[in-house]
Amino acid sequence: MEGLLAGLAAIVVLGIGSQWLAWRLKLPAILILLLVGFLAGPVSGFLDPDALLGELLFPIVSLSVAVILFEGGLSLDVAELREIGRVVRNLIIVSVPVTWVLSSALAYYLLGLELEVAILFGAVLVVTGPTVIIPLLRHIRPGVRVGSAVKWEGIVNDPIGAILGVLVFEAILAGGFEHGMAVAGLGMLKAAVIGISLGFAGAALVVILLRRYWIPDYLQSPMALSVVILAFVVSNHLQEESGLLAVTIMGAALASQNFVTVRHIVEFKENLRVLLISVLFIVLAARLPLRDPDYTSAASLAFLGALIFFVRPVAIALSTWKSKFNWRERVFLGFIAPRGIVAAAVVSVFALELVRFGDDSATRLVPLMFLVIVGTVATYGIATPLLARRLGVATPNPQGMLIVGAAPWVREVAKALQNQGVRLILADSNWGNVSAARRDGLRTQYANVLTEQALEHLELQLDGIGRLLALTPNDEVNALAALHFGEIFDSSHTFQLPPRDQEVEAGGIPKHLRGRYLFRPDATYEQLIGRFRSGAVIKVNRLTDEFDFEAFRELYGETAIPLFTIRESGEVLIMTVQSPPTPKPGHTLISLVDPVEQPPE
Repeated sequence: MEGLLAGLAAIVVLGIGSQWLAWRLKLPAILILLLVGFLAGPVSGFLDPDALLGELLFPIVSLSVAVILFEGGLSLDVAELREIGRVVRNLIIVSVPVTWVLSSALAYYLLGLELEVAILFGAVLVVTGPTVIIPLLRHIRPGVRVGSAVKWEGIVNDPIGAILGVLVFEAILAGGFEHGMAVAGLGMLKAAVIGISLGFAGAALVVILLRRYWIPDYLQSPMALSVVILAFVVSNHLQEESGLLAVTIMGAALASQNFVTVRHIVEFKENLRVLLISVLFIVLAARLPLRDPDYTSAASLAFLGALIFFVRPVAIALSTWKSKFNWRERVFLGFIAPRGIVAAAVVSVFALELVRFGDDSATRLVPLMFLVIVGTVATYGIATPLLARRLGVATPNPQGMLIVGAAPWVREVAKALQNQGVRLILADSNWGNVSAARRDGLRTQYANVLTEQALEHLELQLDGIGRLLALTPNDEVNALAALHFGEIFDSSHTFQLPPRDQEVEAGGIPKHLRGRYLFRPDATYEQLIGRFRSGAVIKVNRLTDEFDFEAFRELYGETAIPLFTIRESGEVLIMTVQSPPTPKPGHTLISLVDPVEQPPE
């Protein structure tokens, strides 16, 4: 019992520790997870998932993948398909068969697998699941259109690939081409009907329970998780692997309905997803055989290279032919197709079953799939972020700002930032403020940012936007805006003005329900607008060795309020109450000052 407890604790600690290390090193988390898992497993022998979990290993992996796919489905909004629907459709009906055929042919001719085994291997290789895609997208931060297409492909193709693999496997066991194809065709139809029906039924059940207030708030997430597991298990019982399709449909249906809010469920599943992905990849890497000829053979490496540099680009070229995607977006799509835990789990099961039926060549499937997983994750994890930046389709550290509020003094701040090359969107529900901002040449949205419709609409326009500044006269609206956009921006990148109540920490808005306080404790909306009415102006100063921050303070006095400092690299540092950055020579300082004699520039 102590060994089991220690092993489970080690998996969790190593997984979350790897996530933190990847964040600190600014590397894709998947790479660190695979490296740590490999070191903990076959290299050191410290961790053996098969011995630790035994027969529970694959059921636990299956349930975890189901939850991850459900969470992925929750991020699928049908409204996104208005712009990318044609490409997403082709990524399913064109890319999947092209990838299957080409991968199977390469496995047969390059790897020397038997034809049936090669076709099975190619079927599983069509997946590019959310366990690897979502962390990569979070790291790369591509443009909204291309990012949505990759997300949809990864989440939708994962259950399709798993079902396709199962049906090919059943066809192989059935024997005979005609009989096997009949079995596969009937199985595909059965899986689609069962998966889609149970997915919508599960979503409808959750909506009914929430709409009639039959479930208290604190049970909403556990209840939804129970329905997900129930739909997954029942669907799989009726048709193997159709459960993955059921939970994906259920998530997408909940995300697209307008009857009830599922914010609590989304937040819970997002946190659970990080934990599950961390654990799964540690377990995956710890199961890698230390040595196998297929790791380093010329044929295996050629197969891996062909998957990355031939199969994927061809599939994407055909899928995006005559689409609205430009050539840069098409190149990016052609260079992101990592394989993950679903492929590993499905192939492991197939290999065991085929060996049991006397096909010894199937023993090669597991090491070959591990090679594909490690090779594609490493290649795409390292090279794709660089390619995305080179192509201009991604902003890994976006400096732009979504500013809630467009009052006159806010527009002055925004113009100063925009003149320094900072990308901005101003959102306000006051049409007069929006009109004035547009006359000033500022990009604006006429919207109440606290509505779900505004959130969905703005999310599609946040390319290059990485921070939220809530600058309205209403302290509660500012706090709610920071909370509302917390699912898009990290909490460290949501900011709001300090409230009127100076006893904030004693009895004001809790820290987890507000953004970081801007500028300095007395920089409330009333204080700032009062300063502007008294003649204060926004000043932009380039700091030098001769005119540094101390000289700035001596010139403008303590009444000056530094707002932003921009490094020579273009990185924007926002002044906050808790941890204001120190402007240095070479920085550009934007501040609110009383009019005085002009300093040297």
